Amino acid sequence: MEHIGPPLWLLAEITYRCPLHCVFCYNPVDFAVNDQELSTEDWLKVLREARAAGSVQCGFSGGEPLLRDDLEILVSEAHKLGFYTNLLTSGVGLTEERAARLKAAGLDHIQLSFQDTTRELNDFLSHTKTFELKQKVAKIIKDNGWPMVLNCVLHRLNIDHIDKLIEMAVALGAEYLELANNQYYSWAKVNQDQLMPTREQLVRAERITNEYREKLGKAIRLFYVVPDYYEDRPKKCMNGWGNVFLTVTPDGTALPCHTAKMLPGLSFPNVRDMGIKEIWYESEGFNRYRGDGWMKEPCRTCPEKEKDHGGCRCQAYMLTGDAEAADPVCSKSEHHHLVEEAVRKAQVPDAERTGCQPMIFRDPKESRRLSCKS
Repeated sequence: MEHIGPPLWLLAEITYRCPLHCVFCYNPVDFAVNDQELSTEDWLKVLREARAAGSVQCGFSGGEPLLRDDLEILVSEAHKLGFYTNLLTSGVGLTEERAARLKAAGLDHIQLSFQDTTRELNDFLSHTKTFELKQKVAKIIKDNGWPMVLNCVLHRLNIDHIDKLIEMAVALGAEYLELANNQYYSWAKVNQDQLMPTREQLVRAERITNEYREKLGKAIRLFYVVPDYYEDRPKKCMNGWGNVFLTVTPDGTALPCHTAKMLPGLSFPNVRDMGIKEIWYESEGFNRYRGDGWMKEPCRTCPEKEKDHGGCRCQAYMLTGDAEAADPVCSKSEHHHLVEEAVRKAQVPDAERTGCQPMIFRDPKESRRLSCKS
């Protein structure tokens, strides 16, 4: 086994509750089956143990983390412990008063999500009327002196607005804009047929992003994340399993990535029952896919295995039923045809498509319904 470094990045998913109902949400489809949440004291213990284990950055996420009344307490403790703290939010609940309290608690930066540049599509994709609210929240972030970090998930329905998304980010005074093409897990997997863009859309979006990079220079940093399905090699998922990232879910389950709980036959410990150091270094769930001893062919003898670690275990499982298989995104995978078929399907114009199910929005009722079916 290779040397195991510390869990540098802690993602604290403090709640799955959320006022939005985004069709591409990365929260698990069965999130409503278990509504238990760690207490304030539980989370304080997690923060202290993670910092002692070597974590240096803490992201407070959800759901919508602002729905937790104790967020300021958690941010304050993380700040005192020496974490760089980040809040990932839809903006719902970030009033001027709440922002002032979070600033006083030591919050270092906020990442604000947008769905689109138009009220109609923004509100449709989130199934809530939040467009004007997000504009106000962006101003609150700037007024408090936080770095302005905007995130927009790109997909078939909004990718053609990429130039307007960049212009909106500039107008709002953003220093960073993450244009993240949808990855097909969780709710995005449920809605994949409606969300996957065409190759032509992607080529245009990447070209426009590069043009704006050249035009805007250092005025704003643009991060453009290419979708897996349109590449012939997988990404180095989470920078390697159990290598950098530690996710703690609302009920206290510790995961090497936020979707790993779907994998069968793996036991992931709960922070109520086991300390962070023991979880990170000794638990079966975190050690299962470390290194390359678990790999099958073609990964085992592939000269590129150090670059991508075999790709994403969750994607391999979703598409092949085998979490130890090569990520089907890779052209060397015997299951690569599954990805090619999805890409072919996406090229069909909307007007000519048949048999597509209606869009399913992230909702507790839908979560319970889909969980009963699986």
